[in-house]
Amino acid sequence: MLCNYLVILGVVAIFFIIAFFNQTYINSQSFDGNIFTMKNDQETLVQPKETTTNLSHLMFVLVGSSRAWERRSTYVESWWRPNVTRGNIFLDVEPSKKFQPWSPTFPPFKVNEDLKKLAIYPKLKNPIHTRIYRSILETYRLMQDEGVRWYVTGDDDTLFFVDNMVDVLSKYDHKEKYYIGMFSETIVSNYYLSFDMAFGGGGYALSYPLVEALVLKLDECVERYHYVWAVDQLQSFCLADLGVDLTLEKGFHQMDLRGDISGLLSSHPTDPLVSFHHFETIEPLFPGMDRHGSVIQIMKAANVDQSRMLQQSICHIRDSMWTFSVSWGYAAHIYEKIFPRSHLKRPIQTFRHWIGAQRPPVLMFNTRPVSRDPCEAPHWFFFDSVEQENERVVTSYARKFPRNITSCSFSGNISADPLASIRVFSPKTPKQVPSSYLLDI
Repeated sequence: MLCNYLVILGVVAIFFIIAFFNQTYINSQSFDGNIFTMKNDQETLVQPKETTTNLSHLMFVLVGSSRAWERRSTYVESWWRPNVTRGNIFLDVEPSKKFQPWSPTFPPFKVNEDLKKLAIYPKLKNPIHTRIYRSILETYRLMQDEGVRWYVTGDDDTLFFVDNMVDVLSKYDHKEKYYIGMFSETIVSNYYLSFDMAFGGGGYALSYPLVEALVLKLDECVERYHYVWAVDQLQSFCLADLGVDLTLEKGFHQMDLRGDISGLLSSHPTDPLVSFHHFETIEPLFPGMDRHGSVIQIMKAANVDQSRMLQQSICHIRDSMWTFSVSWGYAAHIYEKIFPRSHLKRPIQTFRHWIGAQRPPVLMFNTRPVSRDPCEAPHWFFFDSVEQENERVVTSYARKFPRNITSCSFSGNISADPLASIRVFSPKTPKQVPSSYLLDI
């Protein structure tokens, strides 16, 4: 009997010992797992957080010719920030002695490689554009890309608004493959080239992983598409073959227009202004100035606050039945009638078509005609000066020419003719959210 009792007691003891060690093992595993998790969390915390994209992350690949540099250098010089912006201007040959020594206010220059070394050279449809295209490859071979997240390409007559460029590119994951730009304003240009390509004069951006993939295949792609005339189209074909299509951003402007573009600039989309192009086919941006003076003038406002550039703001003065429309840093309009934004957001077609007379549709956007109706025609005021005060920025817009028509009967014949200038007050904090209304005018 005693033996049976001892046997039963032994079995129970063994059961408790096994149960105890099993529970201890489970707890130990759980505890060790917690330690492991905590260590992982600590490792995550100590990893440096990736910085937001800034101007130092952009590599500009600019292209031009030594012959044109004399008349175009002002355009690049107006936006280039020495020792801040990164990149080079690629030329066909050494610049003339007039530009030696090379000004530190210009981007460093490089002379493109001789294309004649390429076996495909005799078959190239447009060797000049091939030279331009290979500037991307030649930039990569310079090995100056430490910390670079984006390549931005442009011409020697492209005007970039670099702070806005940074803001636009910051929306995208630079570790993915992106091709960002905009098609032409003109249907015929897109029809003959492509609706799916970025027009290079307005500039476009390539994320660095896409650059790395492209340079491996660039010369091979040139051989495959040697019959293509336009470098922009060639680029779109090459990137499509890499599986990357265009991402549209409306702030890039090829400016395939002619004449007076003030109507377009006075009703710019709410997208940040990123670039202008084709200064030699459009009239000066401001009345009474030459092209170079106009570029310097518009950059006065841009150097204070690029986030507001050309952003259209609208307000109504009910007592006099007036409507104010302000394109910040460029122009202000007074209409002697109340108009909704749905009407004013359409640009006045002050400009001419890129290619002669054409049947509509011609443009990639809607417009409204120039009018001599006193209720439809605005009083025009153009950007004159900018001042920074304690908590605000004050821009002034001056009348450059009389309207020379009667008053609108809808306003009770309250004419805006006596007004010579308009001052617009804006908060000093950069504009964050697109808005269509002014707070103070």
